Amino acid sequence: MSQFKVYQDYSQDATMVSNIFIDTYMKDANDAQIKIYLYLLRVLSSNMGCSISDLADQFNYTEKDVHRALKYWEKNNLLSLDYDENKTLVGVRLLDVVERKDNSIVLAPVVPLPIQSLITEDSYKKPEYSTDDIMSFKSNESTKELLFVVEQYLGKSLTVSDVKTVLFFSEVLEFSNELIDFLFDYCVGRGKKDFRYIEKVALSWKEQGITTPKQAAKASKKYDKVVYDTMNALGKSNSPTKKEVDFINRWTTEFGFEFEIIKEACERTVMATDAHRFEYADKILSSWFEKNVHHKSDIGALDASHQESTKAKRVSANNQAAAFKQFSQRSYDYDELERQILSN
Repeated sequence: MSQFKVYQDYSQDATMVSNIFIDTYMKDANDAQIKIYLYLLRVLSSNMGCSISDLADQFNYTEKDVHRALKYWEKNNLLSLDYDENKTLVGVRLLDVVERKDNSIVLAPVVPLPIQSLITEDSYKKPEYSTDDIMSFKSNESTKELLFVVEQYLGKSLTVSDVKTVLFFSEVLEFSNELIDFLFDYCVGRGKKDFRYIEKVALSWKEQGITTPKQAAKASKKYDKVVYDTMNALGKSNSPTKKEVDFINRWTTEFGFEFEIIKEACERTVMATDAHRFEYADKILSSWFEKNVHHKSDIGALDASHQESTKAKRVSANNQAAAFKQFSQRSYDYDELERQILSN
């Protein structure tokens, strides 16, 4: 098949987009992330004002969608976010788009499991399906096949409530039959047959912009690696419990830390304690999150500041101790004191 050229015969107002962004970064981003970044370029080129709510309204996204997109590009070093003392976003600084030496992308954490997901049932409410809705859904030949496959995965006949959930996946979350098939395969393969759990996994995939089984498999593999790498870093060889997964998801999703920062906290935890390691690591990471740590280099600056503060406190404590010692070692002539008191 012959190739063709792309050209224009008119001039127009335009926004410049880096070829490196198109060739290297765009392919791994989802629709929301790409739209938000391109619109930021548009805002920059025209000196327009902008806000989180403006971005959300522009593309009919939630403000959480916008925040996640901004965090994604921040982790890819394409922009930096400026906050005031109240942790309110006050500035977005677009950074130079540079080619990575290893041609790799630093992706934001992908968490296909539902623990503490930023998308909740309130984000995508399940409609009140009628009997006619259910009958219409079940009458489709491809749907019949899908429901049969789901029953085989679960080893039971589906209830009306179960069918409504599958319809919710199809109509509201806009999952294809292939992705719904993979969803049940994924969950049942991990010993999870509860529809509540499966629904939360589906919501988490929707959050990540996952639309195909291939994307879901890639995200699942990446998530599993973060979980088990964290377990290893904490010196644990067992499979993670739900509570332990809760901690890891908090660090990757709520705090948005890359694994190298989590690993640093884990290494410090192992050196400090043999018990309650997840709780100990959580205190470290919570402190770093509150102090706006974004990169591993930020930790060194915090350590240096802490050492200076500790040194100053130690000097102050030593001075106080010396003063107290000097005071406590004074000797008094009590006979002379008594004579002075009686003479007055």
